[in-house]
Amino acid sequence: MKVHSKREEPLDLRSKTRRVLVLLFLFFGVLFLRIWYLQVVKGEEYKRLSENNRIRLVIAAPPRGRIFDREGRLLVGNRPSFNLTLIPEDVRDWKGLKERLSLLIPGGVEFDGLKRDRRLPFEPLLLKRDMEWEEVARIEVNRFDLPGVSIDVESMRYYPYGKSLAHVLGYMGEIDRERLQRTRFGDYRVGDMVGKRGIERLWEESLRGIRGGYQVEVDALGRTKRVLKEVAPIPGKDIYLTIDLDLQEVAEKALGDRAGAVIAMDPRNGEILAMVSSPSYDPNLFAKGMDRDTWKALVTDPRRPLENKAIQGQYPPASTFKVVTAAAALEEGIIRPGDRLFSGPYFILGNRVFRDWKEQGHGFIDIHRAIVESADTFFYQLGLELGVDRIARYARAFGFGVKTGIDLDGEKPGLVPTKEWKGLVFNEPWYKGETLPVAVGQGYLLATPLQVLNAYAAIANGGRLLQPHVVKEVRDREGHMIYRARVKEKDRVPVSRKNLEIIKRALWGAVNEKGGTGRTAMIKGFDVAGKTGTAQVVGLREGGDLPYRFRDHSWFVGFAPYGSPEIAVVVLVEHGGFGATTAAPIAKKVIEAYLTKGHRDGSR
Repeated sequence: MKVHSKREEPLDLRSKTRRVLVLLFLFFGVLFLRIWYLQVVKGEEYKRLSENNRIRLVIAAPPRGRIFDREGRLLVGNRPSFNLTLIPEDVRDWKGLKERLSLLIPGGVEFDGLKRDRRLPFEPLLLKRDMEWEEVARIEVNRFDLPGVSIDVESMRYYPYGKSLAHVLGYMGEIDRERLQRTRFGDYRVGDMVGKRGIERLWEESLRGIRGGYQVEVDALGRTKRVLKEVAPIPGKDIYLTIDLDLQEVAEKALGDRAGAVIAMDPRNGEILAMVSSPSYDPNLFAKGMDRDTWKALVTDPRRPLENKAIQGQYPPASTFKVVTAAAALEEGIIRPGDRLFSGPYFILGNRVFRDWKEQGHGFIDIHRAIVESADTFFYQLGLELGVDRIARYARAFGFGVKTGIDLDGEKPGLVPTKEWKGLVFNEPWYKGETLPVAVGQGYLLATPLQVLNAYAAIANGGRLLQPHVVKEVRDREGHMIYRARVKEKDRVPVSRKNLEIIKRALWGAVNEKGGTGRTAMIKGFDVAGKTGTAQVVGLREGGDLPYRFRDHSWFVGFAPYGSPEIAVVVLVEHGGFGATTAAPIAKKVIEAYLTKGHRDGSR
């Protein structure tokens, strides 16, 4: 057994002491470095994280801009909406929270699939929009037991006139994922409501305003204790339309529940005074959030309530198109004002018989009486001489086959057929017999009600083809002018003033002369000019016993007063039968309401 000496023991002890000291030095060195790293390197970050548990930034959405009619009457406003929101970072017991909310909210709340993309820390997620008062009260009473849950108040879009003007105003909807990915991070958040159709969509940038925010102090349960700093949101800009609410209501009432469209326009400047598309829908349903069954009923309705028939419905313009054929024939020298053609009960081309609407025909008549009486066989002859391509050239000059450029979304261009078009589409030549229906507004020819109206407005104003518009002004909340619409002349129709006056006079005769097809639109004391049309849906005249979907469409388009037109109106009633019977009386009510109001209050 080895025995250590007295000299060896202190050396061994000193060695152990050194090792312990080195270990202690290393331990405290690592501890010091860790403290230095946490305090110096990561100090600001951890300070920010700790503050976030106490101080939070609350985004404040701006009030959306309002929409008014031309006289300053509110068409679209905002109302308070109480929304149930959740901050996930404050939730510790998800199962318990779900159970408690299921007892407080009828039907419970859907937690699965909560949207978390493009979200800032502690930003609330929407659980339920526009809660009932009873639900709000139950949540507030039990707030202590609902960590992370709160009631946020935001402005919700409100349409006081319901279905009225829905196709012009449009509607709101929650932003979709595709749009969210297209926009910059700060522009939109998950759950934001944006314009989906109409003015709401096209003027989204002006209407939405600029976000603000609040820096608030919260307690351990995430409840706001006090506001530390505030950046007020900037409200959206207000939009004033060209629409006359009184005239809009008259037009809607006159059309009733029939499917179709009514548009009134000032032919001097292109301002839309009324625009009706029937059937309509209530945009308030979209603002609150539509259930699946209601949406399905809207999109499957055969009468197409979501379609703005004024600018998206495409129909054969029928006899309203005869003014284009007449203008082309006069300008091309096919016929002169005093020339008379025999307009019998039918016209034969090859082995085909083209009939006139009047069983006994019209006899020998000039172009004035041909328009007054809407003589089909007269215009068959003009169309045959002109040919389809010359008719198409003048049709496009009057605005057919191209969009009018109105400041609404979804406008359709219609269709003006040509020889080249048929060759491309059907790989077939154009036959002479196909020109005759086009000359009287049938065949392949299609037009929207707004296109027909704009063509007649050009006749009324001396040949100026204007760009229609519905937005008159944009102002901020202080009333400062941001934008004011101006008259936009797209083109001038290539028809002499003399020939335009011949057509214009004939349109007056169609309403006011004996034998005129539009006499049901005549107004005592006001000279109305206009033209009826009856568009065949199928190649049969006897529409009375036909199923609804095969019956003729009813047209009337006109303007007044004849000497100095202030209003132009078009009416299209789907499957409404004769234009003189259905459409013309509707137009009469609209024109009369406008002129008598202007005469009464002296505003026009």
